[in-house]
Amino acid sequence: MTAPEAPPSFRLAYVPGVTPGKWARIWQERLPGTPLDLVAVPAAEAQRLLRDGKADAGVVRLPVDRAFFSAIPLYTETTVVVVPKDHAVAAVDEVSLDDLAEDVVLHPLDDTLQWEGPPGLPAVERPATTGDAIELVAAGVGVLVVPQSLARLHHRRDLTYRTVTDAPRSGVALSWPEDRTTDLVDDFIGIVRGRTVNSTRGRRPSPADRPEGTAKDQPKDGARRSGRPAGGASAAGGRRGAATGRGGTQAGRRGTRPGRPRRRS
Repeated sequence: MTAPEAPPSFRLAYVPGVTPGKWARIWQERLPGTPLDLVAVPAAEAQRLLRDGKADAGVVRLPVDRAFFSAIPLYTETTVVVVPKDHAVAAVDEVSLDDLAEDVVLHPLDDTLQWEGPPGLPAVERPATTGDAIELVAAGVGVLVVPQSLARLHHRRDLTYRTVTDAPRSGVALSWPEDRTTDLVDDFIGIVRGRTVNSTRGRRPSPADRPEGTAKDQPKDGARRSGRPAGGASAAGGRRGAATGRGGTQAGRRGTRPGRPRRRS
């Protein structure tokens, strides 16, 4: 006896800082028979994972290779600087890059901001990860500029963060290989875009989804297709007949009305 085949699943990759929990809950409500597998992946490896077919779609950081991937931008993050709570920056609501000119600004190897040139003073060496950089900030080695979601992800009680008004910002998008736009990808697009469960926009409708009364389901009788009622006469013709009948009756009444006698000369 062969084991039953496992149901098809949808694999969603997501990068650090992204929280796909809300979309996952909606997926489970709408497609309970199709498991959603969440695959955490470093930002730098997300596109390779999608290319290799190890995930069906991903919530990734922009930019992506638009020659290969489709992408739907979702949001753009605020950029912040992470500092110790006793740092001077903690006394204000926001700063500019010029305000960090005298600070050692850590630039980890997994940095997600598209810098033309990192601000501040360079560290002796670049930390391997954002998590490592956070530890160095806590040790007083320097400060770290990151998307706000990463500052929240690596939250520590002894650190805080403030908005950097003129730093590059990181965009987040739903992306997938363009030549692998499956029905399940369409379903997830609908969830991300907030479509209702009854919406079929963006997905090829199945026969079961086709509304009743379409041309395929109409009777083949010629009179019914042309809108003529049974009996062969059109509705318009019936109205004209009725009007003629009324007119004839009136004429008949006029014809029986006695006329005046003709005057003789």
